[in-house]
Amino acid sequence: MPLQGRVAVVTGGTGALGRAVAVHLAALGASVHVPWIVKEEVEDCRSSLGSGFGLLTLHEANVAQEADVKRFFAAAGAGGRIDILVNIVGGFAFAGLGDTDLATWQRMLEVNATSCFLCCREALPYMEKAHGGRIVNVAAGPALKGGAAGMSAYGAAKAAVWNFTQSLSQELVTKRITVNAIVPSIIDTPANRRAMPNADPAAWLPPARIAEVIEFLVLDASSIVTGSAINLSLG
Repeated sequence: MPLQGRVAVVTGGTGALGRAVAVHLAALGASVHVPWIVKEEVEDCRSSLGSGFGLLTLHEANVAQEADVKRFFAAAGAGGRIDILVNIVGGFAFAGLGDTDLATWQRMLEVNATSCFLCCREALPYMEKAHGGRIVNVAAGPALKGGAAGMSAYGAAKAAVWNFTQSLSQELVTKRITVNAIVPSIIDTPANRRAMPNADPAAWLPPARIAEVIEFLVLDASSIVTGSAINLSLG
């Protein structure tokens, strides 16, 4: 139980990838806290995890809203520590610029970049007090490769996440707090299967495999890895 006694926050933990990560960290001994805003996701999570659902502590909170984030981290850190933060919550929009309204632009920034900023900021005092911590964010291929057609809003938001990850890693390197990003290709989730019914999911990433990579990034063995973008792909 390498994470015994440690406290982890996994945003997006009621989604397909988030729940795989949250349960994986709990199985390693961590006390895992998960914010949620969609009740149907909570019920789906409860149904899919069965008895494993009890490994998680859920809090109703919108991580793109400052007041909610402050309240959530105060509850998650009530025991005096938060050691791990995995920012998985996010959103995707595919549209050309002419079909991208301001609401979509703002939503992409809020759910991807603002949520990451707010959660890192609230987790930081706990990690500083403990003289160490692990932060893992989720970037995207378009953010690292100079963009992609039809993904201007999404790509810009994820580019902000990646730049923020690099900047924060340099800011915190002397405090033994690592900050890294994973960059997954298409993830095998029910939502992606519904969105791309004619695609072959054989090369898509299983959430459990991604959880294993995140495991490495939050363990003591990864203490010298920071500011990195870990590309994940089966082919």
